[in-house]
Amino acid sequence: MDSRIQAFVDLAKTTFGLGNYYLHHHSLWRDVNHFSETSYTLCLEWFPNGTESDEDGSNPEGTASIEYNVNTGKLKNAIFVMGETYAQDGITFNGGTEEVIKWIEQKTGLTYNEQFQLHNETENEIEFRAIIDGIPVSPAGYIEVKWNDNRELTFFSVHGEFPTCDQVIRETYNLSLEKAKHVAKEQVRRLEFPSFEQKKVFFVYGVEEIYIKNKDQITKPFEMLQDGGTSKKVNHILHWDEPISGAFERKEIDWQEEITADEAFSCSPSPTTRPITEEDEKKCVKAVEGLLRQEYPEDSGIWCVTTLHRDKKFLVATLGTDQHETRVFKRKLSVFLDPHTMDVVNYIDNQFMVEMYDSFEAPGDVTVTQDEAYEKLKGLFELHPFYVYDDDEKQYILCGKLDCHHGVNAETGEVVLLDNLE
Repeated sequence: MDSRIQAFVDLAKTTFGLGNYYLHHHSLWRDVNHFSETSYTLCLEWFPNGTESDEDGSNPEGTASIEYNVNTGKLKNAIFVMGETYAQDGITFNGGTEEVIKWIEQKTGLTYNEQFQLHNETENEIEFRAIIDGIPVSPAGYIEVKWNDNRELTFFSVHGEFPTCDQVIRETYNLSLEKAKHVAKEQVRRLEFPSFEQKKVFFVYGVEEIYIKNKDQITKPFEMLQDGGTSKKVNHILHWDEPISGAFERKEIDWQEEITADEAFSCSPSPTTRPITEEDEKKCVKAVEGLLRQEYPEDSGIWCVTTLHRDKKFLVATLGTDQHETRVFKRKLSVFLDPHTMDVVNYIDNQFMVEMYDSFEAPGDVTVTQDEAYEKLKGLFELHPFYVYDDDEKQYILCGKLDCHHGVNAETGEVVLLDNLE
């Protein structure tokens, strides 16, 4: 075993009291965050003495999975399977919340009330979230800790981003709902919501959440930020005249990367951080078009390649259509390509989700206008401060997140909680 890995093995055994365990397996894997920064993780799987993998390959109860960031030396995760621990002289919390916080600070290098803050607490679990000056951030960061009735650690996880002072443009928050009302009205949209309980689709006016910049009140779309590597917007509609005969032969998608200790400890940039060139885009679009000519020969002009992004060993093309634009679940196609040959390896179609609507009762007539819906909702809007990472500034900027948990039934005019539409 590499001596650098052995040092982490020894650290984990001592820290977590794993004298009753043996190291079953270890592996290295890498991550690329939203900022295109590569980090490497060492995962150590410890089995309780006298146990082996179950017949189905699952880990035995009490298995300890310990993960470290090898570049910072900081703990990332410590999970005991099924919440069962056989540790001796491991981690216990007898001093309450304050002791848990100090332990987190020691293991992560983060500072309480500067970078993370208490979010939720129960008898056997505590959750924290990333903050700047008490204000939540996006992309978000979370810390979760659990213990058993003996106050012994059974679960620890730190995930996401925890910004430092030099990554933040500080401002005085001065947004209000009154200042944002011109934006609020524009964000009221009519959508089709499926009720799985009633097996019916409803037309509902809801609010599309959005960020408003504190500095100049310019809007910034709310995006589910995606880790994994370089991405590029394409927006290319695919047209063809002739189909291609023969079915496409799918290959298995293997996400496992072979990573050496030298790569990990030198923090080599991941291949997924390489830029996507114009030539990459052309080859990818051509390959995706070939796939559609085989698998969707009648769909010329329907599909649009919206984005390309690198994810581990693949270049992934995301496709959408302009059909069912008002539905919560929109048609989507993900195509996985080998980035070296630009051959299509496999694809995933969410058609099965869209088809769920087909058996549902269709929505009734719309009797409420957008203006009427806004009048019903305007007293229920929420605007909360958020520090949001800005790709142009390369820093976190202060925004207000505009949202509303209610909607208006477009058929009856009834104001409803969106979470109750099941």
